Amino acid sequence: MVSTLKLTKIQIPNSDSDVISLDASTGNVTLNKTLGGTSITVQGEGTATTNLQQGLCKAWTSVNSNGTFSTHDSFNQSSATDNGTGDHTTTYTTSFSSAKGSPCLGHTSNVINTTTGISGNTRGGTLISQHLGLTQATGSYTFQVYYGATASSDGNFTDLDAVWVARLGDLA
Repeated sequence: MVSTLKLTKIQIPNSDSDVISLDASTGNVTLNKTLGGTSITVQGEGTATTNLQQGLCKAWTSVNSNGTFSTHDSFNQSSATDNGTGDHTTTYTTSFSSAKGSPCLGHTSNVINTTTGISGNTRGGTLISQHLGLTQATGSYTFQVYYGATASSDGNFTDLDAVWVARLGDLA
């Protein structure tokens, strides 16, 4: 015999606090961890488990820094700033609890613009970095893009068509 259970909330016994809430109008499911627990654990492959809060990317952005600076797409970003050639800052909608979050950086290609590539011995690798001289904050992340690095030089700052920055860590 098959049965259907229709509900909008699951609560802890003797409590009015919702553990799981379902909003039929939007389809949103809310898992509430503020009921005395410290985490929501999800079972992954086999018997491995993941702490849901720790395992999520809390902010990311994709920017075009070549020509007119713009954001392709983002999550938890309130703004992005072009501080100059190869020097950019992303500002978060919701800040992190520490300025020492874990960034992930990348770019699509060694293309300065749609017609000029970085090539030959001037390329020396393209690097996106949170340079040691940059001060990080809980509400923003500043990064630099450069190419032509050698053993004795960081190379030249450059703007690229697509640069990606993601940040992991706890939100404030």
